[in-house]
Amino acid sequence: MNWNTHSKRTWWMGVAVLIAGGSLLAAVHSATGAGSATSAAVGKKSVIVELFTSEGCSSCPPADALLGQLRQSANANGAEVIPLGFHVNYWDSPAWRDRFDSAAYTRRQQDYANKFHIDSPYTPQMVVNGEFEFVGSMAGKARETIAEASAQTPAAQVKIASAGTDKLQLEITDSQPGDVMLAITEDNLVTNVGGGENGGRVLHHSAVVREFRRLGEVHDGTFSATVPLTAKKGWKRNDLRAVVFVQQKGSGQILGAASLPFSSLARTN
Repeated sequence: MNWNTHSKRTWWMGVAVLIAGGSLLAAVHSATGAGSATSAAVGKKSVIVELFTSEGCSSCPPADALLGQLRQSANANGAEVIPLGFHVNYWDSPAWRDRFDSAAYTRRQQDYANKFHIDSPYTPQMVVNGEFEFVGSMAGKARETIAEASAQTPAAQVKIASAGTDKLQLEITDSQPGDVMLAITEDNLVTNVGGGENGGRVLHHSAVVREFRRLGEVHDGTFSATVPLTAKKGWKRNDLRAVVFVQQKGSGQILGAASLPFSSLARTN
């Protein structure tokens, strides 16, 4: 091997090392940037998917199953899909009463019926970001509508974080006027139905709304609060999630949202 050949090889090896080093630095920079984005992405795009359902409705179990799948579904726009299962009470009968239902959830659905000019509420009904409604078991329609909603720019930045023992720190900025709503949901719920249309069936539920209340109203584009959260007796803490969203009055459009699992909250031992 002569000196010139060795020098050429050494030079090309040096170039290769520089290129590899540059690629490595770029990869590290990219990974670091991604990590920073993740840690700061508390107010990222979110899509609220509401399902109005009932254990007394024989058409509802497929929609209940779909609701549980949507949170895990990959979204091309990087949005968080936040499911909310509202169990209505108009299916209750002497044969079976849904233990998760509420008249308040029926009233919420009636408000949507008025908004969408529907003759009467029905189950299963899915509502995406307060803007789109369709039969809740239509998986293709659900994913298509979620993708459409996630492509829109949020009209409110909602950030939530743990604020001590079973407390939630909430900060809303850059928001249009709207009501600030809190939902506590629970996953992995099972019911052995003893009567009614689903009598004899074992039903599985995800994102069941256990608590739903208004926290206040956005003023001058902002809202801030420390919110105490309580897991009631019988609720499984590891399956609970706090959801906060801003909903515009009149139009019903959901302007922004965020969610946090109870397992992320500080608690007393």
